[in-house]
Amino acid sequence: MGSPHIVSGINGPTTGTMTTSHLSARTALGALWHAAGLPDEALDQLSLVGAEPVLPSSFAVGTAAQASIAASALAAALLWADRTGRQQAVAVDMRHAAVEFRSERYLRIDGAPAGEQWDAIAGLYQVAGGGWVRLHTNFPHHRDGILRLLGCAHDRAAVADALSGWQAEAFETAAAQAGLCATALRSFAEWDAHPQGAAIADTPVRIERIGDAPPRAWTAGGRPLSGIRVLDLTRVIAGPVCGRTLAAHGAEVLMITGPHLPAMESLVIDTNRGKRAAALDLRQASQRAQLVALLKQADVFVQGYRPGGLAALGFGPEQAAELCPGIVHVSLSAYGEAGPWRDRRGFDSLAQTASGLNVAEAEAAGETKPRALPAQALDHASGYLLAFGAMAALHRRATEGGSWRVVVSLAATGRWLRSLGRVDGGLQCPEPYVADLMAPMRSGFGELSAVTHAAQLRETPAYWELPSMPLGSHSATWLYG
Repeated sequence: MGSPHIVSGINGPTTGTMTTSHLSARTALGALWHAAGLPDEALDQLSLVGAEPVLPSSFAVGTAAQASIAASALAAALLWADRTGRQQAVAVDMRHAAVEFRSERYLRIDGAPAGEQWDAIAGLYQVAGGGWVRLHTNFPHHRDGILRLLGCAHDRAAVADALSGWQAEAFETAAAQAGLCATALRSFAEWDAHPQGAAIADTPVRIERIGDAPPRAWTAGGRPLSGIRVLDLTRVIAGPVCGRTLAAHGAEVLMITGPHLPAMESLVIDTNRGKRAAALDLRQASQRAQLVALLKQADVFVQGYRPGGLAALGFGPEQAAELCPGIVHVSLSAYGEAGPWRDRRGFDSLAQTASGLNVAEAEAAGETKPRALPAQALDHASGYLLAFGAMAALHRRATEGGSWRVVVSLAATGRWLRSLGRVDGGLQCPEPYVADLMAPMRSGFGELSAVTHAAQLRETPAYWELPSMPLGSHSATWLYG
């Protein structure tokens, strides 16, 4: 099958000691590019402007934003060169990239904010012994499960009182055993010594060949991903950002969600730009058969469920490659596919808390309360790294043939962010100016004002052809044939 192509962190994980140097976005992107086995000459077409800090953080969040968005855009330009033989210039401004890393924050619908994204009891709580835990309760079944475990009302004071008798790791374990979403706060040193921290390889993207298939010729089309069909089975931010990015470069993206699954509407509005949105209940054999039919005509299959979840229904990477030789199977998880937490549910905020980022940010600010990053940076970076990996695999498929697998986790992305270094004075950075980076867009929810895509491609500008629509608005079919 060939050996995996591993995209590694640059300098390895940092220690808990604050440093004030960081890698350039070009260096970070170059490491991603070379490890994916992509041609060096494409890097000559890239222009990166702007400098840290652009968001209030001691971490190089702007660098991560610029590098990950630029990697996906340069991969799109590479596919355009595959199609046409023509190179094109790619430019990414760091401020614009950082603002796009917070796209859900700036979204407006008919002039008003898109709505609250956090449940009333979500967030940090101090527990027995001086420890901290973070709860993620934005989905109703996760919220109700936490309240059952604590035996208290849906009230922040009641939750704080109930948690005051728990040790942090004991509650984290009890929540995980109940299938709920909570993590104990750890420092970098504690996370690196933890079995799960040790299991997170320094690999933000893994790309590997998983099957044989002849090279696929490019179909006609005027955009880098014209004719490429993408099945998007993801939720919340990271996976949907991947699909949104592929749509921005011309892919036909069909979002598939279960009609019984909860969703956060404001995030759907932001990340469904450029997609069609259908519903299939994969608990039903007839609707699984519909997904099989769609998969057999797809190029990319993106999924963001827990490792093994879709494989149990017949849609794991090897199963997909058997159904559709030449498929690019793209997987996102919270904590990776190895280690004792490989089956745990997780979100960006929980991965930040568990892996030491919130402790380190607080220490840099001279604060004792854990401090979150100024963006859901693990989510957004993972989304663009997923899109980058998907397009790198499409390039490999076109030139070498084969079926391919792309793997990203929030925890590995967090380790990559650590490897980029720290920003002196970053926490004093003012909020960025955003008005010039917004544009009106139509949608099935009302008139949107949304962040434009930060990547500028000279010949094939990125844009979303289709409006964001409510989940289930479309039939589960491909548009053309």
